[in-house]
Amino acid sequence: MPSAIKDKIVSDMKDAMRAQDKDRLAIIRLILAALKQREVDERIELNDEHVLAILNKMIKQRRDSIAQYEAGNRQDLAQKEAYEIRVIQTYLPTQMTESEVMQAVDAAIAETGASSPKDMGKVMGLLKSKLQGKADMTVVSSKVKERLAG
Repeated sequence: MPSAIKDKIVSDMKDAMRAQDKDRLAIIRLILAALKQREVDERIELNDEHVLAILNKMIKQRRDSIAQYEAGNRQDLAQKEAYEIRVIQTYLPTQMTESEVMQAVDAAIAETGASSPKDMGKVMGLLKSKLQGKADMTVVSSKVKERLAG
């Protein structure tokens, strides 16, 4: 099944070209290049799940870059990366609130019967498929760790 998200990105690229929004156009082209790379490498047509995984990876890379730039006192580059994150996030589903994440974590712990930090892999495996694109998985991971330790 083709990706509706990818279709939206292509449409937004055309809009950005018409509006001559060079900054937005540049990041949209980066997104499309990453999607095309995956399609060519794996010889597949991307569905929404694949696209979300790629977008999340791009956001994670930019968050890492921001940390590096801030450590190097390069606020100009950190702000550019933050802008790119905002553009990429427009293609992700609405992010879950902290209480919604906690409810999902508690439900997954109950469903897997997890009782100690050793069971974290089982819980994260279940949550990853349910929350991918809807929540920052780093935050989810720390919440699971918190619950299982406590």
